[in-house]
Amino acid sequence: MNQVTQILSSLQQGDARAAEQLLPLVYAELRRLAAQRLAQEKPGQTLQATALVHEAYLRLVDVDQPQQWDGRGHFFAAAAEAMRRLLIDNARRKSRIKHGGNLKRIDLEEVAQVAGTESDADDLLELDAALERLAHEDAPAAELVKLRYFAGLTIPDAAEAMGISTRKADFLWSFARAWLRRELADD
Repeated sequence: MNQVTQILSSLQQGDARAAEQLLPLVYAELRRLAAQRLAQEKPGQTLQATALVHEAYLRLVDVDQPQQWDGRGHFFAAAAEAMRRLLIDNARRKSRIKHGGNLKRIDLEEVAQVAGTESDADDLLELDAALERLAHEDAPAAELVKLRYFAGLTIPDAAEAMGISTRKADFLWSFARAWLRRELADD
């Protein structure tokens, strides 16, 4: 059993010090995943990788409500889901009238090029709605998309986190990409 799995086990049992021990071990990898995810976002994203990691970590390691972790892979899959939810929440917040509604941030150099473009928040919300529909159609395919897109995992890493073969993950990835392409084209 590796050190991360041991600490996750201690955390499940309510050991408050385990959260302090876990962060240094997983921080670099969570930061890398968050940076990869934010690099895929369109320019103008105001959420920083560090803030995304910290918020996701706080949601994952709540000592008052201990989680059940089946190991390192399960923890990082949950981290991917937490980051996805944070990005969706951020997109929803930005789309509210109170926070600018449908107004778009643009650089002065891009003023001439902006006409007709959709906002980043709308794109992310459309993807989230399509992922929810995919989850009803094929839950493992939706889970794989979350791990690949939001956590930046490779096919082999995502397959390991899900407990499936790489070949099955390749099939699910092909299916999910085609399904989402069709769904998002219809929207």
